[in-house]
Amino acid sequence: MKEPNSTTDPIGQNLIKLISNVCFSVFVFTVLVITVIAITYQPPDPWESSRALTRAFTKVENATFQTDTSVFKTGEDIGMVVSSPAAAPTEADLEASDSQNDPVIEKSEEKSMNMSLSSGTCDDSRLVNCSDRGVLMAIKKFNLKHFKSIVFLEYQPPVNGSNPNECDVSWRFRNRKEKSWRRYRDFRRFKIRYTDNCTYKVVWARGWHSGANARRPRSRFNGTRSGERPKISPSFHDDEINDTIPVMDSDPAFRNGKYLYYSRGGDYCKNMNHYIWSFLCALGEAQYLNRTFVMDLSICLAGAYTSSKKDEEGKDFRFYFDFEHLKETAPIVEEGEFLKDWRRWEKNHKRKIPVRKVPTYRITPMQLKKDKSTIIWRQFDTPEPENYWYRVCESRSANYVQRPWHALWKSKRLMNIVSEISGQMDWDFDAVHVVRGEKAQNKEMWPHLDDDTSPDALLAKLQGIIQPWRNLYVATNELFYNYFDRLRSHYKTLRYFTGPRHKSRRSTT
Repeated sequence: MKEPNSTTDPIGQNLIKLISNVCFSVFVFTVLVITVIAITYQPPDPWESSRALTRAFTKVENATFQTDTSVFKTGEDIGMVVSSPAAAPTEADLEASDSQNDPVIEKSEEKSMNMSLSSGTCDDSRLVNCSDRGVLMAIKKFNLKHFKSIVFLEYQPPVNGSNPNECDVSWRFRNRKEKSWRRYRDFRRFKIRYTDNCTYKVVWARGWHSGANARRPRSRFNGTRSGERPKISPSFHDDEINDTIPVMDSDPAFRNGKYLYYSRGGDYCKNMNHYIWSFLCALGEAQYLNRTFVMDLSICLAGAYTSSKKDEEGKDFRFYFDFEHLKETAPIVEEGEFLKDWRRWEKNHKRKIPVRKVPTYRITPMQLKKDKSTIIWRQFDTPEPENYWYRVCESRSANYVQRPWHALWKSKRLMNIVSEISGQMDWDFDAVHVVRGEKAQNKEMWPHLDDDTSPDALLAKLQGIIQPWRNLYVATNELFYNYFDRLRSHYKTLRYFTGPRHKSRRSTT
């Protein structure tokens, strides 16, 4: 009987092992590449804020035009790349983008309009019917021609204006020059007439928010509980902003939650950059501990931001930051509601809420990770700088607690102010930030500032950068009201006074 060949079997086994190892190595390498791509890839934030204005206000070229450190950045500004304000899109691009929404309907509307008005029975003396589809088509064409920096997203049906042949129209839009998809609303009044072939045309359009009849009616109540008026800033109410304070519906919901409560520390009344750095540290620790953060909506403005040059308390967080977005991205509860629910629980139950008081920042978040208390109460009673919130995130804690920059956006109310100023200039303008005020009088620290920002020097500098008769936005703290009159002979000027000793004033020419 023939014995098996002992020399060939190991060769076959080794070959199989080699092929298996190669295949496994290819698989591991592929997984590694995909993992690296998944970790390093960061998709763009669809709700990034306007940074074009911030860049325009802070971009400098020499020692005279210093960077304005009072312009604070939020999560909307991180990693943004915004196109230049001067790089306006072509009319063909805008028409193409607008027609992508519903090209079949728009073409059919235009065709039916021409057929109905060119039938030989045209009477150009009759009144314009604002509900006619041709009116909206004429307004769309007018907007595409005159507002080249805007992407129109949604139109509402036109309504009658105050006078015959006037129509008010409302639409939603975004700025094409931004990477942001945050939407804004405008409503304007248009004068409509007939053309020679009996189609509609726009004779003129009034300015920003002029079509009052097309404005949405304001709702009076939008409470979070039955019959309860929402707790929002009454002076800055906006129906499109849902920044109501979330409330607990029952005692069990409060008892079953886990909370991180920060007492007020030395960060109060500090500059805005300090406040943001500390607040995001606290919010990051709450997310690391998987707890709901108890936040105080009352903030203090440092004297550098106020007209009195004194610290002003009692300012509403929701005017400066987007509280609606914060509620959606991070578990938070307002301090007043939290304390109210805590007192109600203590009153109605004999069993007390488990509370862990943390007297110093030296107790790290890692030490509190497994704590099962309902409330972790960080107290900051020591002198400065030991009582700063951001001290919690220093040293080893910085490797574990990540600040959620994506959760903090600029307030929609502030952005609506920006939108209104931009709308007055039809979203097509150049901007400069001229720092003067008391700095121009301090010859020792800024010896050339007064001369470099004189009207003649500014005009000579701007003429080499900005074309004549452009819309020019000047943000400045210059105290003399008519200081920039020299620019009026070359530009359409809108000035915004931001001096710390005077309330903001605007002047358009």
